[in-house]
Amino acid sequence: MHPATLPIEALMADCQLRFTRRSGPGGQNRNKVETAVVVTHVPSGITAEANERRSQHENRAVALFRLRVNLAITLRAGVNSPVTGQVGSPLWQTRCRGGRIQVNPTHDDFPALLAEALDTTWGAGFDLRVAAETLGCTSSQLVKFLQLEPRALAGVNAERATRGLRKLM
Repeated sequence: MHPATLPIEALMADCQLRFTRRSGPGGQNRNKVETAVVVTHVPSGITAEANERRSQHENRAVALFRLRVNLAITLRAGVNSPVTGQVGSPLWQTRCRGGRIQVNPTHDDFPALLAEALDTTWGAGFDLRVAAETLGCTSSQLVKFLQLEPRALAGVNAERATRGLRKLM
């Protein structure tokens, strides 16, 4: 199971939190209280930080979301060649109707869906037609979904370039 798909409590079991102060706008509270949060996923060493909110609680939630996105982009888990007749996970199926992927990039489901899309694309040898078919969507919908996270699209394009495939727009 990909770490980006884990419930927050299970993910936190593998993480280390660090609280710190950051300077900048936000008044005395920001400068005197350790509201900034740095989350490290210990097994992979991947980190994420949030310090733009005034409360530690809000920054913790933002940092965890960013960590899940970073994990989705960086780690490949369960990468297998696509199986004929297989159409994405149950979560993917709830978010992909009529070949269209419906998710906001700020929604809690986004990191898990991104991890699945990237794992499937990797498993398909970066052939977007095969990956999209496996996920039950169109190639153009898969590209639009990857465009929601520019670092994911850049990673796919970099890998496609090493394989002599054309760049996705």
